[in-house]
Amino acid sequence: MKEKLVKLDKTDRQILEYLQRDAALSNQELAELVGLSPSPCLRRVKALEEAGVIVRRVTLLDQKRLGLSLTVIIQIGMDRHTPDRFETFQAQIEALPEVQKCFLITGQEADYILEVVIPDMDAYQEFLLNKITRIPGVSGVHSSFVLRKVVDHTVLPLNYL
Repeated sequence: MKEKLVKLDKTDRQILEYLQRDAALSNQELAELVGLSPSPCLRRVKALEEAGVIVRRVTLLDQKRLGLSLTVIIQIGMDRHTPDRFETFQAQIEALPEVQKCFLITGQEADYILEVVIPDMDAYQEFLLNKITRIPGVSGVHSSFVLRKVVDHTVLPLNYL
């Protein structure tokens, strides 16, 4: 089923740009930045939330300052391509807080690509052996270790709207 696109005007796009960069902005601050009074600004933000454009607001943390200095990209191969296998895998992966992103992919030997954040190689070995390889259907695991994040955006490009 195709998602219905939401029509946004220039002010809506500005609101989204500012909130993507700093979700902690007060309504008063946001209103000043986009040139609205607080009430209309708040109504627009609420409308964007109700339309499902704003899904949630988060606080981004510095993973290295928290001792989570290792980022691993893991390619996962599955033994069978059945809905039950995929549902079981996805449910178990969603429950692992180390997994930051999980993509079901095509065009590779892998079926899934994960982005995992953990403290170090010892923690990764524990994670791999006691969590990932114990998920039913996992038939292959290939790991790549991130040396440096060159681009790490959280802001969506709204210039296409």
